[in-house]
Amino acid sequence: NWRTADLPSRQRAMLAFAEKMTRSSAEIVEQDRAELRAEGFSDRDIWDIGSVAGFFNMTNRLASATAMEPNAEYHGLNR
Repeated sequence: NWRTADLPSRQRAMLAFAEKMTRSSAEIVEQDRAELRAEGFSDRDIWDIGSVAGFFNMTNRLASATAMEPNAEYHGLNR
């Protein structure tokens, strides 16, 4: 749980943004991006954060929609 982990404020800002993007992307406003910039993230970094979060959101939704389950070999990798 990133909310209770001992993380630097920069990582907390990134994770809060990714969570907001996941739960309520239509509510993202310039202030959200400004908070990332205040932590030292560039606009390119914000693009990367959004791209990675968006990709995981997409693949998780596809997996949910199709009842996809990881195979036994994947679970054996202890990821």
